Amino acid sequence: MPSIDVYNIEGKKVKSVELKEEIFGIEPNEAVVHNVLVNFLANQRQGTQSTKTRAEVRGGGRKPWRQKGTGRARQGSIRAPQWIKGGIALGPKPRSYKYTVNKKEKRLAIKSLLSSKVLENDLVVVDKFDFKEIKTKQMAVAMKNLKVEDKALVVIPEKNENVQKSTRNLEGVRTSSVATLNVFDLLKHKKLVLTVDAVKKIEEVYA
Repeated sequence: MPSIDVYNIEGKKVKSVELKEEIFGIEPNEAVVHNVLVNFLANQRQGTQSTKTRAEVRGGGRKPWRQKGTGRARQGSIRAPQWIKGGIALGPKPRSYKYTVNKKEKRLAIKSLLSSKVLENDLVVVDKFDFKEIKTKQMAVAMKNLKVEDKALVVIPEKNENVQKSTRNLEGVRTSSVATLNVFDLLKHKKLVLTVDAVKKIEEVYA
């Protein structure tokens, strides 16, 4: 069972916590992480792209010239795809790119990434973020004290406006609750900062 030091927002070690082996100590499965990431990105797509077919573009109601006798190639409409301002053949139309992956796969992907953060020493555990007001400076100071200099994902157990709004103006730092934790954010941010309560909640949810 992996153990990790817990720091306060001043950067001082206050205690250690034991992390559950089945969540923070498994062998990362890269294939599953890739599948879940592709699914996440596909589900973000709006799918609003659209082109006009020959039936939708303006004009072309009659045959441009008679079928035979002109010496030119036969044409039925000036809005056929080969014409300038003609309709698009086989172009994209609005569609949904959404598809599902198994819940077990999603859970395994999250566990794999949490375990890889532990293996690579990119996990920082904080006792709590006890902010009395919304102030970017206090979060910036906390990140500096914790020696978090790379892109960081701060995970809190539940929605906390003071923490979330104190973080949103910091470049490369994003806040998430345990309920909205996803593969994309974990991969995008090198450092993962968890509160002790967030660790407990993750261990409850992904047990």
